[in-house]
Amino acid sequence: MLQTNDVAMKFGGLTAVSDFNIHVGKDEIVGLIGPNGAGKTTAFNTITGMYAPTSGEISMEGRAITGKKPHVITAAGIARTFQNIRLFGKMSVVENIVAACWLRERPNLFESVLHLPGYRAKEKRSYDFAMGMLETVGLLENANDVSTSLPYGKQRRLEIVRALATGPKLLLLDEPAAGMNPQESYDLMAFIQKIKEKFKISILLIEHHMRVVMGICQRIYVLDHGVTIAEGTPAQIQSNQKVIDAYLGVS
Repeated sequence: MLQTNDVAMKFGGLTAVSDFNIHVGKDEIVGLIGPNGAGKTTAFNTITGMYAPTSGEISMEGRAITGKKPHVITAAGIARTFQNIRLFGKMSVVENIVAACWLRERPNLFESVLHLPGYRAKEKRSYDFAMGMLETVGLLENANDVSTSLPYGKQRRLEIVRALATGPKLLLLDEPAAGMNPQESYDLMAFIQKIKEKFKISILLIEHHMRVVMGICQRIYVLDHGVTIAEGTPAQIQSNQKVIDAYLGVS
């Protein structure tokens, strides 16, 4: 699915990510962890086109996506959520999902302005699809609520569903358990497993909540000061001395 080769991201004299090499296979859940400031979100931003990497190559299913615009990368099959929830705050829950559907429907300007039958058909398909998605993930009763009026856990779930509405093959989740209590984190783990199996996608996630990471990830990469210091199964990562030193410090 995803392959990065020696990716680096520099901001002036600061190297945020260096020699970033990961791969995510089909139907995998892969974790990306590391201390605060390790470069995890910067790595996500280079993969998804928020930043053009200073050097290195990124490919999706063997096709180069290095430095492409975010909408091009999304169309290539990569969707993401953000560390801070970014819903369309004045829109309803279902409207947030419908907005994401337009990537697949692609109405042209002419039929949109004149509101032609073709446009109305696409609009209905998008609405029906959005309602079906909300039913699948247990948010149907909130369909007409303003998105930002939802409880925090449901807002996070809605952001994930909106990303899924673009039809991705790979979903990137940036700290999905941030701000959640233990029960919400447990529910999130079950939710992520459910959407992986339901939509047949791969998932790459950044997370500080170790119970979530160790509970659902098949493989884990560890970043420290922008450098990948370890890769392996949850058991291997838990016993890796470099990882322990990065999180706890070296005496």
